Amino acid sequence: METYTPKQIANTLNVSTTTLRRYEEQDLIPVVPRTNSNHRFYTSIHFQAFTTIRALLKGYDIPVVYKVMRMMKRSRFEEALWLVNEQQFQIQVEKQRVEEILTTIQSAELIQYRNVKLNECMSIGEAAIIAGVNTSAIRHWENEGLIQSERNKENGYRMFSKPELRKILVISSLRKTVYYIENMKKLLNDLDSQHFDKIERSFQLALENLNNQLLHQLKGIEELMKYLHVYQERNC
Repeated sequence: METYTPKQIANTLNVSTTTLRRYEEQDLIPVVPRTNSNHRFYTSIHFQAFTTIRALLKGYDIPVVYKVMRMMKRSRFEEALWLVNEQQFQIQVEKQRVEEILTTIQSAELIQYRNVKLNECMSIGEAAIIAGVNTSAIRHWENEGLIQSERNKENGYRMFSKPELRKILVISSLRKTVYYIENMKKLLNDLDSQHFDKIERSFQLALENLNNQLLHQLKGIEELMKYLHVYQERNC
């Protein structure tokens, strides 16, 4: 049986031995055996487990990766595979959403979005549903000065016009690729002045990032299937 020291695996995966120990403490890998002198040593299944974790983390969020690896450790293989499949579906939905919003904001008249007819003014709840975000996110963007609301004279509630909804749609699509508030403000100014070429470049970057994420997800799944194979061979 081939064995590895923590340092050997850490060097191969370009991580620290502390990182490997953290994965073990998080219950992500099979039980680690010890030498007579109480030192850790890893086998092929541990090596593949660590390789799988590192590959999955490039395409999936940390909570998802941790949940998948814990499922694998408990031999809940089908659940783990369905979970990564669900994440791939979600990235496809996000890609379609980005493409739809790009088409929507380029239209001179913002009449409807996803077959929902838009009013001249919308409450924060209505805007949140249309954009597919939480109302707390919209409040945060308003506090950051990215969008502005008016107040309903009768009840004092926030109301958003169609131009502001257009901004909300842009922010909701690009928030993962435009990291700085000032950069987002500049994009929204371009939107106000109808410089759609600059907006389109940002959306194309968002689509490229989604394409790259999909590629990383598929590579992660490849390593996950190798891990599954090693697991099943060990238990035969």
